[in-house]
Amino acid sequence: MIIVQKYGGSSVANPDKMKAVAARIAETSKKACVVAVVSAMGDTTDELIALAKQINPMPDGREMDKLLATGEQASSALMALALQAAGNTAVSLTGGQAGIITEKVPSKARIRKIDARRIKQELDSGKIVVVAGFQGITDNVSSADITTLGRGGSDTTAVALAAALNADKCEIYTDVDGVFTADPRVEPDARKLDSISYEEMLELAGQGARVMHSRAVEVGELYGVEILVANSSKQTPGTLIKKEDANMEIRNPVRGIAHDTDIARLTIVGVPDRPGIAYKIFHGLAEANISVDVIVQNVSEAGVTDLSFTVTNADLDKTRHALGPVLKEIGAKDLVTDPNVAKISIVGSGIRSHPGYADRMFGALAEESINILSITTSEIRITCLIDKEKVKQGIRALHKAFELEKV
Repeated sequence: MIIVQKYGGSSVANPDKMKAVAARIAETSKKACVVAVVSAMGDTTDELIALAKQINPMPDGREMDKLLATGEQASSALMALALQAAGNTAVSLTGGQAGIITEKVPSKARIRKIDARRIKQELDSGKIVVVAGFQGITDNVSSADITTLGRGGSDTTAVALAAALNADKCEIYTDVDGVFTADPRVEPDARKLDSISYEEMLELAGQGARVMHSRAVEVGELYGVEILVANSSKQTPGTLIKKEDANMEIRNPVRGIAHDTDIARLTIVGVPDRPGIAYKIFHGLAEANISVDVIVQNVSEAGVTDLSFTVTNADLDKTRHALGPVLKEIGAKDLVTDPNVAKISIVGSGIRSHPGYADRMFGALAEESINILSITTSEIRITCLIDKEKVKQGIRALHKAFELEKV
């Protein structure tokens, strides 16, 4: 039996926590072969980013990947040392040593393939394998580069390794008890879900829920890897992310509320309203590897319009830089940035077959005098862009409106 376990940065933030996690890994190793994936300790990644920007405000992507990967490499080596100190046989591997091959895209690389032979050899020799999460290596024999997988990349590492190893279990351990109907730090009545479908979890993660990264859920769904999300400091049951089954149809059609305050809205003012203009704008952003969301175009007047969209705050400067030459080329009048916005979403596979949920959502926000700036939807999600200061108020109103405390 093979079990892949992932431990987040808060779970390995200091020596005492690291020793506690090592004890948990060692206990699991008594019944199965264990591959443990670890994140950087505590706020190490944020501290490295801040340090780099003190030296270079616009740091090179390749060098940032090389820098940030050191956080996970340090924690994986320390975890192996903690396991060895407790009498276990353990070895740490970088992402490259673990055979994780990625595309060459700084800070957001996707995994192309995994050559798990080294991991299997170490497991066969009786060792606990500790893998540095969040990273891989490009498939260039003579010029290989270290890459990182983006925010939440250690989750993706763990699920991808579970798929490559055909593991019996994939367990994601963090500092929360599982997936909740809303952020329990904002809504005291939020309830932990026993299970949730891949599709619903993808939407929650994509709209701001921090408990799991969307790319990890994508990999889990693609390869049929069921993912347990649980608390690293407790023995309580977590939440199982799995394929939707018939029993899921009898519960509340709305499963959870996600929010994201780490975004900014950009509005391009005076965009010529003619074919090909939107392509030029978003092609330029795609070339810069910038993901956009909540795209809204106003009604054209006198042959011009305004075009708005959101990006993460981390991509804001890069977006401005990428848009510079495009705006000159198309003859746009101005670029306005609004950092005081946030997304709030309701998610549930039952939304597609139950009418009236948009009405209830908009009504609940209206009762709280929360203005909706724009709306986007999918089959199982409704997302509103609102004022950032109103987010907590909106979460509590929606949680009550959809009676999620009864889950």
